[in-house]
Amino acid sequence: MGIADLVEHVAGNKPWRSLVEAIVLLDDLLQREALLSGEIEDADPAILSVQQARGEAPLPDMLVAVDEQDTPAVIEADLLWERYFRYAHELGGSQGALFLVRWVEYEVSLRNALAAARARRLGLEERGYQVALDLVSSTEDLSPVLSEWEAAATPLAGLRVAIRARWSWIDQHDAWFSFSVDELLAYAARIMLLEQWRRSADKEDVAV
Repeated sequence: MGIADLVEHVAGNKPWRSLVEAIVLLDDLLQREALLSGEIEDADPAILSVQQARGEAPLPDMLVAVDEQDTPAVIEADLLWERYFRYAHELGGSQGALFLVRWVEYEVSLRNALAAARARRLGLEERGYQVALDLVSSTEDLSPVLSEWEAAATPLAGLRVAIRARWSWIDQHDAWFSFSVDELLAYAARIMLLEQWRRSADKEDVAV
């Protein structure tokens, strides 16, 4: 079952669909970012339209509305991620989806840690590339992941380090056999990571 198939499978349950879409939207935004930067030539979004992924149509309202929670960012893309993480975090809290809340906090923590490491490597100010700092988890020890990521020989190898770290985190928080929405969301996150790993394999084939 692919990402789009899962979204369609839960279409009849509006609360569940909104929660699954909140997770899957992260992958759509990653594809959009890669497409607009010229890293990839095509995208296969599950939530966004192809036109939205190409920057040819407005994004959903929760990703474009500016409010008092938005903080200054060096680039517009960071502000977009700020809005996305806040939206998903708030949705998880309002729906009682603890997995989604914790998942957002982990994603923000990992993203900011990697952004800070890149900034240090380039001699840039770390704070200018971080988002939603108040959502950073205070319980995650990311030092092993960062060490492995910084030692990666190629950007593709670094991407796979991050994917494996995310998979490991889900293993520790997946609410296995709880038959709850949290277990469903962990399943959605796993499918998303499998799709990302598949795309990384495609990139490797192209490089070879």
